[in-house]
Amino acid sequence: MDLTLFVTYGPLLLKGIYYTLYVCAGALVIGLLGGMLLCLLGQQPRGPIPLLTRLYVTLFRGTPLLVQIYLVYYGGPFIGLEFSELQVGIGGLGLYCAAYFAEIFRAGYQSVPKGQLEAAVDLGLSGPQIFWQVRLPQMLTLILPTILNQTILMVKESAILSVITVPEMTTSATKMSTETFSVVEPYLFLAVTYWVITYLLSQLARRLEQRTNRHLAST
Repeated sequence: MDLTLFVTYGPLLLKGIYYTLYVCAGALVIGLLGGMLLCLLGQQPRGPIPLLTRLYVTLFRGTPLLVQIYLVYYGGPFIGLEFSELQVGIGGLGLYCAAYFAEIFRAGYQSVPKGQLEAAVDLGLSGPQIFWQVRLPQMLTLILPTILNQTILMVKESAILSVITVPEMTTSATKMSTETFSVVEPYLFLAVTYWVITYLLSQLARRLEQRTNRHLAST
C-alpha cells in the first residue's frame, strides 16, 4: 500500500466525507417528514388521498433508486426540469426513503392499543393532543430501532449518487483510483469509512433504544 496517496488526496477524500454526511442529513430530514406526512394522509378513511399515498409508496419502493435518479437527472431536462446533481441527490434519496419511512410509521401508528386511545378520548383530550401525547411517544418507542436501521441503509445507498457525479465519498475514491491507477487504497478507505459511519450510527441506535426502553427494565 502507498500511504502517501492519502496525503496527496486527503483533501479530496475529506470533501467526499463531508458531502456524504451533508447529502444524507438532508435526505434524512426529507425522508422523515415525508414519511410521516404519507403515513398521516394514508390514515384517511376514504377519498383519493389514501390511494395516492399507497401509489407513491408502491412506486418508490418497487423501482430501484438508480432508475429514479437517472430519470430525474437525465430525463428531467427533456420536460423542462433541470436540477443540479446535489439537488437530485438530496431530493431523490429523500423521496425514495420517504416511502420506506412511511411504512415504518404506519406500522407504529397502527400498533398503539385502541384501548389507550379510547381512554384518552374519555379523558377529554382533543385529536391533536391524543396524537402528540399518547400515540406519537408510543409509536416512536416501538419503531425507533427500525428507523435507525433504515437510516444506516440510506447512508450506504448514497453511494449510488456517484453515477450523477455528486461529490460524495464514492465519487472521490473513484477519482483517486482513476488518476493514480490504484484500487486497494481508495476503495479500502471507502469501505472503512462507510463501516465507521454505520458503526457509529448503530451504537447511537443502541443507546437511544436503551434510553427509550429504560422504563421497561423492571418488568
